[in-house]
Amino acid sequence: MSGEKVLIIDDDRNSVRFLELELRHENYRVEKEYDGKKGFYRAVNENFDLILLDVMLPSMDGVELLKKLRAFSETPVIMLTAKDAVSDKVEGLDDGADDYLTKPFAIEELLARMRVALKKHPQVKPKPKSVTVGKLFIDVGGRAVSYDGHTVSLTKREFDLLDYLAENCNTVCSRDELMEKVWGYDYKGETNLVDVYVRYLRNKIDYRFDVSVIQTIRGVGYIIKNG
Repeated sequence: MSGEKVLIIDDDRNSVRFLELELRHENYRVEKEYDGKKGFYRAVNENFDLILLDVMLPSMDGVELLKKLRAFSETPVIMLTAKDAVSDKVEGLDDGADDYLTKPFAIEELLARMRVALKKHPQVKPKPKSVTVGKLFIDVGGRAVSYDGHTVSLTKREFDLLDYLAENCNTVCSRDELMEKVWGYDYKGETNLVDVYVRYLRNKIDYRFDVSVIQTIRGVGYIIKNG
């Protein structure tokens, strides 16, 4: 291993200590939290290569934590839980977990699954806390938008679409790409849903401030240009 940084979020201190010793022996760098809210804060504000997440946690359970985390980060997550029902596993995977391991488990199996998850997400890039393109300012952490100092109120989907376009400024994003990255799956239906949401954004930004923030590249998709 090359020293990947792992965050363990689990309230069972004995289990955490065991995992910490085993992972350090494999040359992982290990951080730990025993509380859901504290774990979420660290997962969002620090850079980790992988997260081991228990389901049953104080203050915020693992499922809720994972749902919130996926709004900010694609860091691979392996859920560790005593719940072994198929429905529990499906829920965890549907909410964005990369893998699901039922307690008790063999450490060799966990290590193997960690290697797979890390290969699927090489060099995960932390999401910037803010994005500025011209007079457009996006506070990623606070999920707030302003243009030339004026607040712009957006829905969650409108924010996610604008954020993705702004983070990829000067790059044309196709409708298929936007559907996959913003809506979260490989959409096989009509991609005119993207056009609908671009129109919503233009009503709130372009037409309001008499500017052209989001530009259409005919036959390809959309772009936000910086300068």
